[in-house]
Amino acid sequence: MYPILFRLGGFTVYSYGFFVALGFVGGAALASLKARKEGIPFERVVDLFFYSVLSAILGSRILFVLINLDAYRKNPLEVFKIWEGGLVFYGGLFLAIGVSLVYMKWHRLPIWKLADLFSPSIALGLFFGRIGCFLAGCCYGKETSLFWGITFTDSNSLARLNVSLHPTQVYEAASSLALYFFLNWMERKKTFYGQIFWLFLFLYSATRFFIEIWRDDPRGFLFGDWVSTSQGIGIFLAMISIFMLFYLKRIQRR
Repeated sequence: MYPILFRLGGFTVYSYGFFVALGFVGGAALASLKARKEGIPFERVVDLFFYSVLSAILGSRILFVLINLDAYRKNPLEVFKIWEGGLVFYGGLFLAIGVSLVYMKWHRLPIWKLADLFSPSIALGLFFGRIGCFLAGCCYGKETSLFWGITFTDSNSLARLNVSLHPTQVYEAASSLALYFFLNWMERKKTFYGQIFWLFLFLYSATRFFIEIWRDDPRGFLFGDWVSTSQGIGIFLAMISIFMLFYLKRIQRR
């Protein structure tokens, strides 16, 4: 599609980096507005989001590099070119959760309340991030003869060129946007703190598992070629999510 959004003199703006940044800014603004309504200090939310974003980018890149370690051994400086694509959501999720827990414990913030508050923002950020993926050509799909298949022709694209591919980036963008609206709707109906966060993890893991079936980019596999790395992590997170939904509902109703 359009891996390079535009150039200003010698400065290049990459589609992937631009839309990932847009997702983070939009998510931060949304979370800050909701936090203010909940009476949570604005500066705490901004700081928490800042640390979460940094750790998410770092964790996402680390997992991507580990999955594609052979390629980066040959070109180690490529590790730092995150604006061109190459982030794995689950790596960022795990590190961001760890950093956020430390921050919230330190400042005595309500963990599950904030987790619920941030979840729709994460889904919105994922939507913009996948639009960036689509324009950059990363996370591309398998060949298809379906009429909605996408053919990448730009030589700067990360996708396979000149063949019709499943637009898996669009599948994920659409599912993330639907998840954003669903979580916002569920916020008005939730019965315990933590419900929105674990619903988000469960639904994202489930949809990501099925979309991975049509992906064809190098992304690592577990148990031979049985499941991709993301599918394996998704199965684990889905099971944990189901347990936590029942567990939190039970303990908060005592």
